[in-house]
Amino acid sequence: MSASSPVRVGQPAPDFSLSSTSGTTTRLSDFRGREVVLFFYPKDDTPGCSAEACSFRDSYEVFQQAGAEVIGISSDSLESHQRFTNRLRLPYLLLSDPEGAVRDRFGVPKTLGLIPGRVTYLIDREGIVRHIVSSQFRPTRHVSETLDVLHSLRNDSGSAPPP
Repeated sequence: MSASSPVRVGQPAPDFSLSSTSGTTTRLSDFRGREVVLFFYPKDDTPGCSAEACSFRDSYEVFQQAGAEVIGISSDSLESHQRFTNRLRLPYLLLSDPEGAVRDRFGVPKTLGLIPGRVTYLIDREGIVRHIVSSQFRPTRHVSETLDVLHSLRNDSGSAPPP
């Protein structure tokens, strides 16, 4: 299956429904009214993905204080996600996209034509993509750049949390 046209900044994020580590089905539309940081990563328990997951974990409270929910997606099974979550003490949901259908709907590219891409989307309260970070080899950049943009959006809208 080839990737769809990539989702771009300013476009609505495609809604989806996937199984999560919470044991429920999660839909992107469930988070309307909050910003969502949706990150696609290649594989549980690999060095880069573990670094990225821990970076999101370590900044999770900052994302929450800014009104954003963090959600990770890969094609790994829920069992693999649960082990990954437990081992790294991840406080956010991981969703299983075993066929890569959601990855395809977002148009996340493969690196070198083989490795599932590492792309993060900042989605606003109305479901519009406001920022995209795509960097396979600098996984922790996703967190710092997304936080910077999230804070900028919050300040621009006049709804920044008090200092």
